[in-house]
Amino acid sequence: MGRRKIEIEMVKEPNTRQVTFSKRRTGLFKKANELSILCGAEVAIVVFSPGSRPYSFGHPGVDVVAAKYLQQETEPSDFQENPSSGAPGIEKLNIELGEVLTQIREGEKQAETHDEILNQNDVTKLSELKELRDSYKELQDWIKLRLSDIEISGYMMLLAQDPVVGIKAKSAKRRRRKN
Repeated sequence: MGRRKIEIEMVKEPNTRQVTFSKRRTGLFKKANELSILCGAEVAIVVFSPGSRPYSFGHPGVDVVAAKYLQQETEPSDFQENPSSGAPGIEKLNIELGEVLTQIREGEKQAETHDEILNQNDVTKLSELKELRDSYKELQDWIKLRLSDIEISGYMMLLAQDPVVGIKAKSAKRRRRKN
């Protein structure tokens, strides 16, 4: 059973009207979303329910599209004839683009001067870093030696305080077992 064609007229029963509104609203918003995605259009829809509750959909946003529509100075017929001449904000965007490009060029020039300074200092810093690395390795080796000396002297002190007596006792037990 396919869809049947209904006559377009106001739905008389309030509950049915509300249900119809909810279903049609979601379908309308879905179509507006598809239109904005497929065509890249900026879309704004504001709908009031039978209970006077507002519902809205907008891409990129209802406020953005409404502000753009309200600030439009040219007539729609003029805009269709020459779309590039009456496009609002293009000149402003071009000016901003030029400013950004000059900032990028200035940044690149500063980066080049910083690179030159770093390259001059790298030679001296590199040799200093190598010397520092070598002295660090020497210090590390010296500390390892001293730690092992301290560890050995600690063991010697323990042996001096408490000599190992169990070695003689074990050999005596072995002799007894053999006998």
